[in-house]
Formats: sequence, C-alpha cells, structure tokens
Amino acid sequence: IIILKEKLLLSGGGFLKKLLKYLFQYLLLFGVGGCAYYYIEVIIRGWSHFSMFYLGGLCFCFFSVQKKFTWWNQSLKNQVIRCLLFLLSGEFITGCMVNLWKGWNVWDYSEVPFNLYGQICAPMALIFGVLCCIALFLEDWIQIYAFGADTDKIRHE
Repeated sequence: IIILKEKLLLSGGGFLKKLLKYLFQYLLLFGVGGCAYYYIEVIIRGWSHFSMFYLGGLCFCFFSVQKKFTWWNQSLKNQVIRCLLFLLSGEFITGCMVNLWKGWNVWDYSEVPFNLYGQICAPMALIFGVLCCIALFLEDWIQIYAFGADTDKIRHE
C-alpha cells in the first residue's frame, strides 16, 4: 500500500489514470465476453446459467492478456489453440464445481462421444475453437475502436 501510495504521489496522477484505464478496459472485456458466452448459450440451448457469464468474461479477458504477453507475434492458429485450452480448462473446472460438486446440473455431456466426466467433449471443443477464433477478432476490434490500440501490433497470420 505504501509503494502504491508513493507511485500515486510521484507520478502526478498518471499512475492512477493508467490504473483506471486498465480497470475499465478489463471490466468492459469481461462484460462483453460474459454477455456473449451467456447469450450464445441462450440462443443454442434456450437458457443459460450465471456461471457461464463469469466464465465467458474470464476467458475473454484471457484472450486479451495472452496477446499482450506474446507481443501479438503468435499466429492465429497458436492463439486459438492457447485460448481453446484455457476455455476448455475453465469449462471443465466450472462444470466440476456447478454440476458435480454443487449438483446444479447446468449441463451434461455424458451421452456425447469423447467426453470427460460429462463436463467437456470433443464435438463442443470444435465449436469452441471456432468461437475462440471469432472472439479473438472481436477482441481486436474492441482494442482498436474502443481503446485506440496500435493496429500495426495486431495481426493474425
């Protein structure tokens, strides 16, 4: 707290301004990702669960962060694979919590081939892969038009 206070005082408010900018940026990304994930489920299944909003928001923020840590130099294929693995891990962990542990029965892929404890399955992984690709481009669009990101950095090969 002391270090944070000193940075605020020494930077003349620049640090606080930057902190608020990032907070707003990731809250917006979280909200967009959460709403998208939730409403895609509503369109496909007719209903969703609040946990999907949180998972979607977390995944969408990860999509943004993973690009920044790789300096936008990764191919689209590598980004999709990384994001898909994160999403599937999140889906599995969330499924174990809300379905197996809490017993809320939000979803069950037990009857679908190539499933893992009924929480994730190969056919849905393919659909999620396509959605990850779309989400990466949507995240780019938000970064460019909402936050003025440098378009030279953002590329997909």
